[in-house]
Amino acid sequence: MSTKTDTPTEPDLGKAGAQLSTAPKEDVSLPSLGPIGWARWFWRQLTSMRVALILLFLLSLGAIPGSLIPQVSIDPVKVDEFRAKHDVLGSVYDKLGMFHVYSSVWFSAIYLLLFISLIGCIVPRAWQFVGQLRGRPPAAPRRMTRLPAYATWRTTAEPDEVLDAARRVLKRRRFRTDASGSAVAAEKGYLREAGNLVFHIALIVMLVAFAVGSLWKSEGGKLLTEGDGFANSRTQYDDITSGPFFDTDSMEPFGFTLKRFDATYERSGPQLGTPRTFRADVTYFEGADGKEHHTSIEVNHPLDIAGSKVYLLSHGYAPVISVKDGRGKTVYEGAVPFLPTDPKNLTSTGVVKVPGAQNKDGKRNQLGVQGLFVPTYGGKDSGTMFSQFPALDFPVLAVTAYHGDLGLDSGLPQNVYQLETKRLKQYKDDKGNILKKALRPKELVQREDPKASAQKLADQSTLELPNGEGSITFEGVKSWASFKISHQPGNGLALAGAGAALVGLAASLFIQRRRVWVRAERGADGVTVVELAGLGRSESAKLPEELAELAAALEADAPVSAEPEPESAPEPATGDGRARTEGAKDEDEPEGDRKPEDGAEPDGDRKPEGDRKPEAAPKSTAAEATSPNPGAPADTPSAPDAPVESPGSAGPAEPSEGARA
Repeated sequence: MSTKTDTPTEPDLGKAGAQLSTAPKEDVSLPSLGPIGWARWFWRQLTSMRVALILLFLLSLGAIPGSLIPQVSIDPVKVDEFRAKHDVLGSVYDKLGMFHVYSSVWFSAIYLLLFISLIGCIVPRAWQFVGQLRGRPPAAPRRMTRLPAYATWRTTAEPDEVLDAARRVLKRRRFRTDASGSAVAAEKGYLREAGNLVFHIALIVMLVAFAVGSLWKSEGGKLLTEGDGFANSRTQYDDITSGPFFDTDSMEPFGFTLKRFDATYERSGPQLGTPRTFRADVTYFEGADGKEHHTSIEVNHPLDIAGSKVYLLSHGYAPVISVKDGRGKTVYEGAVPFLPTDPKNLTSTGVVKVPGAQNKDGKRNQLGVQGLFVPTYGGKDSGTMFSQFPALDFPVLAVTAYHGDLGLDSGLPQNVYQLETKRLKQYKDDKGNILKKALRPKELVQREDPKASAQKLADQSTLELPNGEGSITFEGVKSWASFKISHQPGNGLALAGAGAALVGLAASLFIQRRRVWVRAERGADGVTVVELAGLGRSESAKLPEELAELAAALEADAPVSAEPEPESAPEPATGDGRARTEGAKDEDEPEGDRKPEDGAEPDGDRKPEGDRKPEAAPKSTAAEATSPNPGAPADTPSAPDAPVESPGSAGPAEPSEGARA
């Protein structure tokens, strides 16, 4: 048997049911902004402080890859090595622009947005600050007792004299003053907002300097051996990069020559081999007909010349090699820079290419020499060919030779520090082994043994090629140095912006904006009451101290007057047994005009015990800066005037006993 249960459906009540329902309506219609509204919204978001901080953080974050990943503008060789070692990651970095971070699209977008954001933030604040400078300090509040710092006293000086003295004292302390009625308003600390504006303007200056340095810059490298020179021409650079607006035809004429390179190293202890001195002695000239000057370039001490700086980057050794071909003619002689493969002890490799060599029959026979140079050879017993120390203690050059076609006529560029061996054959000895030999510098051998024979010199310094096709001689060793010539026109502007940013930041942090009011009014007893109050834009413990100093300076022109004497003691009792109080009438005074006796109140005017007012506390006789009610709001313009209060009193001063009666 099966059963079927139908779920009752809720009837549709229509408009009547809608009126009975208490559920909120969900169809809320929002006004459309439109193109102009969206543009205004975007501009307000872009010029807000939050977005500016986010963009500044993104700019700092984007500069990190430029410091960690090799950049094409700094070292293209390292970029090529990185791409060769990391195929996948290198292609990803290429697409993201990681090898040229500072000229990439995303970095430029962050840079431009931050630039626009800062300008949009500074312009309205600058106009607001100009309005504040042209305006007057605000008038004194009615209830000055509610301000954080407050002082009051009574003086016999006239109110006008007190206000004139207050203006003089405040102006001596560099306050801007304005007199209004019975009060003087003063304000100080406008440099706080000025420092804030200077800080933001300095950031814009630094961004402009960065743009100028990127668009008009040029950086190039040059490797010089001792005795070689350099002239500031594009063809003289080993590699050069420049900005899009840099004009290579108007480069400043200057040059320099490397005379000598000195390097010393630590020879003992745990820092064995650590460099101690790197110094390049050079002569330089500035201008087409400039006079030569002598100077030294060291690490972190560049040569500043013609708006450019010459930095010392690295150094190494250049063996002096001479090559003779099969005809016995010297076809090559010179210092060949070898690149270090061991940065610590300067084990180096290099090549020599001799395209003009011929064999003894006069036929073309291009030669290629590949060498390994060690400045300090450990000897055969060391078991290694690597250098043991970076200085020239026992220099040795191990060479091997090739012959054939160097491939220089193909028109394709070749690396001067590498030898293309595809069309070359390596020389071999009589036993079929690769021809190689360890050579010592010829000049060093002659220095050690001035009477050495030619055969001895040849045995130690020359490699003879088979079949009389020539020889390779190790003549001596020179040092080379690598320099970077940098032209950065925005560096001075960036330095000025950084200095201004520090000054502006210090001003915005340590200068306090504050206002002071002085009021002088004549009291009911004819004595002038002076009120002094201060208010700071930010909380500071120095505000009460400054107010106390102002009160002390003003007291010289508005001295504190003596307080009114307290009420006299009761007189002796009269004949009827009653004590006469101050102000009591004679016996013949009418009964209705007599005042109640001391301490008594009329029956009809007697108040309950809880409604009686307390007696006034005695006033202080010295001006003192106080904080009557720190938690209360500072300015209440609509409230009535507050009664005069002394610093030590618990509340407003009450009228005397006789006046209250």
